[in-house]
Amino acid sequence: MKIRLIDVPIDLGAGRRGVDMGPSALRLAGIKEKISALGFSVEDDQDDIFVPIPEHGHVFNSQLKYLPEIQAACSHLAGRVELAKAEGTFPIVMGGDHSIAIGTIAGLSSWYRKQNKTLGVVWIDAHADMNTPETSPTGNIHGMPLAVNIGLGAEELINLHGAFRKINPDHVALIGIRDLDSEEKKNVRSKGIHAYTMADIDRMGIYTVIQDALQQLKDKVDVIHISFDVDGMDPAVAPGVGTPVAGGLRFRETHLIMETLAETGLVGSMEITEINPILDVKNQTAEVAVEMVCSALGKTIL
Repeated sequence: MKIRLIDVPIDLGAGRRGVDMGPSALRLAGIKEKISALGFSVEDDQDDIFVPIPEHGHVFNSQLKYLPEIQAACSHLAGRVELAKAEGTFPIVMGGDHSIAIGTIAGLSSWYRKQNKTLGVVWIDAHADMNTPETSPTGNIHGMPLAVNIGLGAEELINLHGAFRKINPDHVALIGIRDLDSEEKKNVRSKGIHAYTMADIDRMGIYTVIQDALQQLKDKVDVIHISFDVDGMDPAVAPGVGTPVAGGLRFRETHLIMETLAETGLVGSMEITEINPILDVKNQTAEVAVEMVCSALGKTIL
């Protein structure tokens, strides 16, 4: 299998600067070399995705901050992801804030629709990312991408790369959530997403949770995309994230999620988001994230 790395240096969707350096941090942590060591051929996407810095952008709508710039970047990304699939590669998209999932999943969904295949998503995150412009307390779009992908929110984003719903909510497993806005909770409860909070993980154990999630998805989807917001992990393990929340997934818990997903043989793409080197300690968070990517690609202990 050939892996294609796609860099998206964007922090326009976030409330603080720094996650635009996430792709560079992952490269410094040796993502290309460590994937190559697993026996994969690894290539870089040949079309850089340009993203302006916030100081050069414009906030026309305080409930959808930097919408034109994010829309343009995600539209470009969707095309690059769909092309990566068409050319027979496994795309790994490196962000950047989690708004990139709007572009990643739009491209994937478009491709799989043409193949008459059904896309499922395992979304690992401290946050549900299920806000809309009406429910968001900040207007930061990185809090909206899952909502957008199931058809809630701004039409400009919902219809990006095609006027169709990108994911059926019943085809999503949301794992590790522990920090949701009050109105956002209603969206999660009402839309049929398979959501597993950290309280669920404490009660059930991570192996039971990931097995339950896969049981919910396996007869409904043909392929799985992993959307990995690194703040899903506990800050003690991954301190360098844009919006850290205490009480998250531990190192081995996250590895087990990735290892179990790899065993299904259904994983066809992945993205890594919200690494903030400004807040990190000696690039620890990027190094941990690279280890999780390798597990998702099939690396095992023995």
